[in-house]
Amino acid sequence: MSFSLLYHPDVKKRDIPKLNNDIRKRVKRAIETRLLAAPQEYGEPLRKTLKNYRKLRVGDYRIVFRVEGNEIFVLGICHRRKPAF
Repeated sequence: MSFSLLYHPDVKKRDIPKLNNDIRKRVKRAIETRLLAAPQEYGEPLRKTLKNYRKLRVGDYRIVFRVEGNEIFVLGICHRRKPAF
């Protein structure tokens, strides 16, 4: 199954510019290789109020996303010590 990728506007405005170049490349590579290939396999489900969301860990960073049909919505990219929302 082929997935299309959509970013929340805040991810492009706020999250990605904060990443340094090395981390940005690692996150991009993880999204292209793991997330677009099999999001249910690589992403761990979140619990409680974020029940329908998943996370993908890339080093010390977390990518929070949601899968709906064949679309992947990236809702946040943040350091693990900081809350995603």
